[in-house]
Amino acid sequence: MSARTAAPAWEALFRAQVHLMRHFEEAKDFAPLTSREYDVLFTLARCGGAARMRDLVPHLLMSQPSLSRMVDRLASDGVLERRIADGDGRGVIVALTDRGAELQRRVGRRHVRSISSRLDAVLTEDEQVELRRLCAKLQDPETGPDDARHAGETRRAGSQKEEER
Repeated sequence: MSARTAAPAWEALFRAQVHLMRHFEEAKDFAPLTSREYDVLFTLARCGGAARMRDLVPHLLMSQPSLSRMVDRLASDGVLERRIADGDGRGVIVALTDRGAELQRRVGRRHVRSISSRLDAVLTEDEQVELRRLCAKLQDPETGPDDARHAGETRRAGSQKEEER
């Protein structure tokens, strides 16, 4: 392996992600939210509906000050709320409101349909499983899922996608 293969592989992955995100944004998948706002709501939903602000930052592609400003905007729209962390007057918990949770589910269902439409048109189910395995490996080469466990997770996740998002 060398830079001759690594750099083109990285570029292909990056360009595929950009291409798909442009499609999702042009299709208004995230309306009335931006993709970044939806990412915050989706991440909170995956965390059970609430999380410390500092715990959200590593899962998002934005800085803590940007997240703080976004949370302020979403809170003023009634989608999120800020709470003081129990036992820690400095800690801030960000939580989905009922309205925010419903909005996340509605936008998520539409987005999952769009994802499925785009990926199913060009990748087989086995290729989608392999893509997920490779991406998990890139995220954490030490603990990435093995093929057998991952294949089962992917099939279960596929049938549950609309419920989760």
